[in-house]
Amino acid sequence: MEPNDPGLKTATAATTKGSSDLIAQFADIELAYESTLEGWLRALDLRDGETEGHSRRVVELTLGLSAVFGISGDELVHVRRGAMLHDIGKMALPDSVLLKPGPLDAAEKEQMHLHPWYAYKMLSGVEVLRPALDIPYGHPEHWDGSGYPRGLRGEETPFAARMFAVIDVWDALRSDRPYRPGWSAERVIEHIRELSGTHFEPVVAEAFETLLRKRGEI
Repeated sequence: MEPNDPGLKTATAATTKGSSDLIAQFADIELAYESTLEGWLRALDLRDGETEGHSRRVVELTLGLSAVFGISGDELVHVRRGAMLHDIGKMALPDSVLLKPGPLDAAEKEQMHLHPWYAYKMLSGVEVLRPALDIPYGHPEHWDGSGYPRGLRGEETPFAARMFAVIDVWDALRSDRPYRPGWSAERVIEHIRELSGTHFEPVVAEAFETLLRKRGEI
């Protein structure tokens, strides 16, 4: 067909429309995924009322710290989703453990330590969420290998999880609990400094403190 052939123009228009429709479908699917994750987030906050708002705060801080380390594009999408879902495994815990108005005993702590495994079981079967598993599965690990569930040491723990570990502890200690009031920002930062090199990767802990200072939170 010649370049000015009406048939060619019709075929080109149809191809363009088909591409636009496909892009729109992908956008709808992406929106559906995000809406589902938001629903899971609300469900967990409603069940675990004492940490209401925790998930949203740590997601915001995770995005800020990710920018410091140059995380962007698809990697940032997975990190954000991982931060959103970091406690999703707690949905499988009994109320007697999750909602206990006080410190956990040894047996209850053992149950609590299962929540990363539950997160892995819940999310690993969802193909689109597998790249987001680093945080839900790995954030309770410690830099010195004393964490759980796998006892990973140093860089064996994915970077997203090493980064999130500091953020999670910051927000948890800053928040009120039935058995203790939230700590001051200065006290939490001192605690993080003390755990730098054991619980937390030193470079990450230092970068997080710098971020908080720039944000005016300390």
